[in-house]
Amino acid sequence: MATATKIIQGIRNLLAGRDLQTKLQLRYEEIAKRTQPPPKLPVGPSHKYAHNYYCSRDGRRESVPATVIMSAQKALTAGSQAQVPGKPPVTPGAVYKEPALSTDQPYL
Repeated sequence: MATATKIIQGIRNLLAGRDLQTKLQLRYEEIAKRTQPPPKLPVGPSHKYAHNYYCSRDGRRESVPATVIMSAQKALTAGSQAQVPGKPPVTPGAVYKEPALSTDQPYL
């Protein structure tokens, strides 16, 4: 489109009903600025000034397994006996039983 003469551009714009050359121009408000503000990153384990070794820069290495604060099971004290529960645990429903195959019709 840039190689078309002014007459051809005028005829093309007249037939298109709009100016086709405006799409080719650079829009300066859409271009990123040369000077960018510094990024706002959260402080992590690699932001330490001292003792920042290569093997300890990975934050996943500093994670530890979860510590149990309180258990759902009651702990037994010394010399006590465990109590046996009297009733069975609650089940979600009846167990599915497969229906018997019909003997009067052949199995398909």
